[in-house]
Amino acid sequence: MTTTGSRVRVCAVGDLEIERGRAALFGTVQVALFLLADASVHAVSNLDPYSGAHVMSRGIVGSRGEAATLASPMHKQVFDLRTGECLETQGREPASLRVWSVTVVDGHVELDIEEMR
Repeated sequence: MTTTGSRVRVCAVGDLEIERGRAALFGTVQVALFLLADASVHAVSNLDPYSGAHVMSRGIVGSRGEAATLASPMHKQVFDLRTGECLETQGREPASLRVWSVTVVDGHVELDIEEMR
């Protein structure tokens, strides 16, 4: 992990597999990273807001219209990877995932460390 200004280098894009999650730990914050088929990278909280388990990196990537989605591996709630909004609550109260903006620089995934706080 390398820090440049307020950005932290998380990993190389080549360390990620298409539509398979990877978890990264920053202090006490767990982030789930996803590389999509269109080469975009998304970062959301690894904490499932419904089960309280850190499992979102093991979720199922899909889509709803134009939105790339992530289904929780626990209870199958579906979240928009762009906004963190829960699109399918499975009958529970609305909740959302925290989302971090991702930048790819020279083939490396970077997150804004200020957003971690």
